[in-house]
Amino acid sequence: MLGQNIRGRILIVDDNAAQLALQRAFLEAESYYVCQAENGLEALGMLAQESFDAVLLDLKMPGLGGDKVCELIRKNPKLNLLPVIIVTGSIDDDELCKSLAAGANDFIRKPYRSIELVARVNSAVRQKRKTEELDNAESLLFALARMVEAKDEATGNHCSRLSHSAVVFGEALGLDAASLNALRRGGVMHDIGKLAVPDSILMKNGPLNDAEWKIMKQHTVVGAQLCQGLKSMEPVMPIIRSHHERWQGGGYPDNLQGADIPLLARVFQIVDIYDALSHDRPYKKAWPRDRVVAMFQEEMEKGWRDPYLTEAFLDILRLEPETLLVPERMEKDLSEKIFEEIMHSGVLESLR
Repeated sequence: MLGQNIRGRILIVDDNAAQLALQRAFLEAESYYVCQAENGLEALGMLAQESFDAVLLDLKMPGLGGDKVCELIRKNPKLNLLPVIIVTGSIDDDELCKSLAAGANDFIRKPYRSIELVARVNSAVRQKRKTEELDNAESLLFALARMVEAKDEATGNHCSRLSHSAVVFGEALGLDAASLNALRRGGVMHDIGKLAVPDSILMKNGPLNDAEWKIMKQHTVVGAQLCQGLKSMEPVMPIIRSHHERWQGGGYPDNLQGADIPLLARVFQIVDIYDALSHDRPYKKAWPRDRVVAMFQEEMEKGWRDPYLTEAFLDILRLEPETLLVPERMEKDLSEKIFEEIMHSGVLESLR
């Protein structure tokens, strides 16, 4: 098989030896290279070491079940595009809905025919090829977004901090995998519309006048427009457009208020404010945590912030603030690697 032109690399995960052998035979007959794991932990270990084009994942396994394995796959940014097909003997539609909510792309019921199994794997692999092409385009867009942030900071760490803290907050709120991924992407993409803002405004040393503010406020609209052609960015667009709306109204660009503001924009706004307050900026020093907590508490009592979300975030600040810190050895995505290469070239320094 290794000497042939293979159609793709497939990982099959099942604690039943007969099912493993059956799936392997069907797929190898169609020129797929197949690896196998007998449980969820073994599968996650293999996914950390090797690259695959699709995973066939049994729903019912001892230890980590298929849904949990799928959920852990979706929490790994490196595996976000990996198609997962749940294989199950269940006819319970509720269980299948749970699998889809955990991040599964498709499912196949036992007993199945070889033609059905192969057709679903073929479809998943084709889709992965298309999304990989799209992912390369997105990575360039993400790198541009990091460059915008770098004009305000010496590095693009603001994006990485926001991506991490937004996901931590989203997990604490019990948001699903798709929402967490949108928050992760929003951390990088939220201000990409500032590409259209002149440097004379973006980097002005002093307050903006009314005409300049009018231009600055358009960055949320421009950012959403830049991303509207990418279907995969649709979940992120509410964050990009609405993260400057205000709970009590008076924000921009649409003067939304209360629950009319998209949930993910409200979640993201809180971590964006926290990051701005708790880190040095050219115009201010970082605030200590107790001052940040007091500010959020005061603004919540005044009705300026979503009370439920603010209280949930205050719980994190009071009880486990260390979870908001970006791990030192956190894996860099492609956009971050591209950005770092540009930074090391010295090009950005000439633009500052």
